[in-house]
Amino acid sequence: MAKINQNYLELPGNYLFSEIARRIQAYKNEHPAADIIRLGIGDVTRPLVPEVISGLQRGVAEMGDARTFKGYGPEQGYQFLSEKIIEHEFRPRGVELDPDEIFISDGAKCDTGNIQEIFGLDNIVAVTDPVYPVYVDSNVMAGRAGKLGGDGRYEKIVYLPCTEANGLKPELPGTKVDLIYLCFPNNPTGMTLTKEELKPWVDYARAHQAIILYDAAYESYIQEADIPHSIYEVEGAKEVAIEFRSYSKTAGFTGTRCAFTVVPKTVLAYDADGNGHSLNRFWLRRQTTKFNGVSYPIQAGAAAIYSEAGRSQIREVIRYYMTNAALIRQGLQASGFTIYGGVNAPYIWLKTPGSLTSWQFFDKLLHEVQVVGTPGAGFGPSGEGFFRLTAFGSRENTERAMERIQKLKF
Repeated sequence: MAKINQNYLELPGNYLFSEIARRIQAYKNEHPAADIIRLGIGDVTRPLVPEVISGLQRGVAEMGDARTFKGYGPEQGYQFLSEKIIEHEFRPRGVELDPDEIFISDGAKCDTGNIQEIFGLDNIVAVTDPVYPVYVDSNVMAGRAGKLGGDGRYEKIVYLPCTEANGLKPELPGTKVDLIYLCFPNNPTGMTLTKEELKPWVDYARAHQAIILYDAAYESYIQEADIPHSIYEVEGAKEVAIEFRSYSKTAGFTGTRCAFTVVPKTVLAYDADGNGHSLNRFWLRRQTTKFNGVSYPIQAGAAAIYSEAGRSQIREVIRYYMTNAALIRQGLQASGFTIYGGVNAPYIWLKTPGSLTSWQFFDKLLHEVQVVGTPGAGFGPSGEGFFRLTAFGSRENTERAMERIQKLKF
């Protein structure tokens, strides 16, 4: 008799975005002619920039020539891309890394979900609340979370509420934890931490021999000068932090898939006897066992981002989306909404009006003005009463969505 992994029974019935898709489809079945504007899921709409297309084409051409053909590549990624990442992403910010501390992958979502595999099941996990669902769900699947309580929280996970009372910025854990998930600029709230605000988290991790799992997927959207782009800009972080980056939102790779994770060799975890082990070695072992690497043409396309033309073209795309973010902020403020984010991130976090729950507000937007967003409750208990809109739509749809929302009656 084949038996299931019992931990899966502890998961909610549907993944957040699957439930959103189900509700949209049900509405479309009843209203097939409806013109639905989607500002919910964080998928990009601008095409890949010309420099990336050229890089992809060069990579494909090389695969068609026996002299330059590539078979299995290094699971960790090609060094030509790792070196460009160090040169352009980290060295200008005073951060030195070795190429073998960079791991090229097919997505930050995959890596943030898979990284927990190299940690023991008895580690105590802390997450900000609201939070990107993958952090929690992957630990539920592994068996670290325990039972789901009636308050929407898992019994073994430490939740760090981000509420209006604390400015949507988490406070340090009141108890000892081992793994801390941080995401800044934050998904879903769009909030950021300064270097001074991030330093206590590094100090906490160093004092408690904890590990920070730092999701910096949206760092390229940072506009303000005092916001760090990498946790490694904070002194001591290379001892306690693993950082995740993505080309999905930065360069439109949601459909082509490429990202990277930084695991400094100085980040240690401990065995039952208290002996420290470099996590770089264990992540390499995991990847070489379970992952065959990102295809050569995709990595060639990603490397093209770092050319002078590529950097210029990517900056223009980011300006496009951040202009959308400004339009959403202005439109919501004109309608009287309380909003957060949208300044250093492509996400706008708004307070639902009156006594509407986040799912009630979702249904109201869909049924009355055919606009789709993401209910805050899907990101955790502290997300109830809030709603996320993304700036990844087209300019036309962003403007039309704001016109529609401004017609809502409450």
